Parts: sequence; C-alpha cells; structure tokens
Amino acid sequence: MPVVNENKSIGISKSFSIEDNKSLLLKGKMKEKYKLVLSYDGTDYCGWQRQPDKKTIQGMLEEALAKIIGQKVAVIGAGRTDAGVHALAQAAHFQASTHLQEKELWRAFNAILPGDIRVIELEKVDKDFHARRLAKSKIYQYRIINSPLITPFLFRYAFHWPAPLDWQSMAEAAPLFVREADFSGFSSNRFLRPIRKVTASIINKKESEIIYTIEANGFLRYMVRTIVGTLLEIGKGKMSPLEIDKIFHTKSRSLAGPTAPAKGLCLIKVNY
Repeated sequence: MPVVNENKSIGISKSFSIEDNKSLLLKGKMKEKYKLVLSYDGTDYCGWQRQPDKKTIQGMLEEALAKIIGQKVAVIGAGRTDAGVHALAQAAHFQASTHLQEKELWRAFNAILPGDIRVIELEKVDKDFHARRLAKSKIYQYRIINSPLITPFLFRYAFHWPAPLDWQSMAEAAPLFVREADFSGFSSNRFLRPIRKVTASIINKKESEIIYTIEANGFLRYMVRTIVGTLLEIGKGKMSPLEIDKIFHTKSRSLAGPTAPAKGLCLIKVNY
C-alpha cells in the first residue's frame, strides 16, 4: 500500500502524517457526513462491494480512510459496480469525526489510494444525505469498438467486436428499453422488486466506436450488460427488435442475449 509522503504527495503541513493524525481526534467531537465522487478503473478489482480476502473499491476506500482518521468507517456507495466495471463519477458517503478539513481529506485519500482510484470531489453534506437511497437516477455507458483491431489504449475500457455490426438496427432497437417494467428477463438474478424505470436508452456511433447510453432509477444485476448483449445480437442479425417485447412479457432470461463483458461498462454519473 502506498505511504503518504507528507512533503510531496499530500501537499499539506509537514506536521501531518497518517500515524500522528489519530491524536487529532477528539473523543467528544460530533461525527460529520461527507460525500465522495470517485473515478476508478475497475479492471483489477472484484467490484465495488467489500469482500473478504479480495481487492474491491469499497475495501480500498475503507482501508485508506482508517489510516487517515484512525477509525474503521463504512463507505456507502450509490450502487455496486460488478468486477471489472469502471466508474467516471461514482458517488459514496461516510460519517466520521476528524479535525481535517475537506481539502486535507481529499489530498490524503489520493495520496494513499492506488492510481487507478481517484477521489475527484469531497464535501461535507447534510446528515440526512444517503448516497444510495437518495439517488434519483444513474447513467451508464457501454463502449464497443467495431473494427478489425483495437488499440491497446482502449483494450481495458471497451469491448472489441471485429465482425460487421448493423449498428443502425441496434440504434432503432435501443429506445424499446425506455419503459417502467419488470426487467427480470435482462438479469441473471431474481429480485423481490424487479421493476425499474428506464428514461433514456440511446446508441451513437463515431467512426469505429459504438456508445450505448442508458439512464434509469436503478439497475438489476447484469441488467445493462444483458441489454447490450441483446443489442449486439440484433446488430449481428441473430435477433429481431420485435423479440424485446417478448422478453419483457415472458421475463425469460434465456431469450435475451449473452451478458456483454464487464470492461466495456462505465458508471458515468449519479443524479440526486
């Protein structure tokens, strides 16, 4: 684990160090709530959620926070990204007692965390704020490189499909997912409350890159990747857009396309 260099990495007073910060805590100090906005490359992580003996985004954040403030504190995310999924702006919160100012906390996080996880915003919020419960919608994007070759600089962040795709058929099918409905047919898990409201489902193409964007009030597990897999089957000519309604009607996962690889998926924004 990287160690904070108090003179270079963190850029705050020389007297600050991770070990000495424990003395900054006051036993009677009231806890305050902080909101984080995070970017991360999920390639080398087993998803967001903390897991025993596995490297996760939540686990790394909590380890860093424990070193900074001398306390074990839970970091609550707006949602759980799966193993290999990335985030441009994931939201989270934690509640803790510390004399460090927001800017000092922000610098300390980024000095300790590995380079593939960055805290891009940190601020105090009202005690009633909750990163998951108060989220109104989330926006995800899935990137597909449809060309004979993929550059090494995109390999970790996009799904490469070298064969031809009828992206216009995919683009025509994408809006069919805009609805409030039971999305069980597009998830590998069964949920007690599988109703989700999708408000945007769009495909754009720029040269060899196809970008699928979806916004909803929530997502079932593997939901976006299964929708992408279904759109890819349509692009390959193996499915018709008319079959989408049948999947919603039957709720049969076997009728939908395969789950697209995780590396093409990125959480773009959480709206409050």
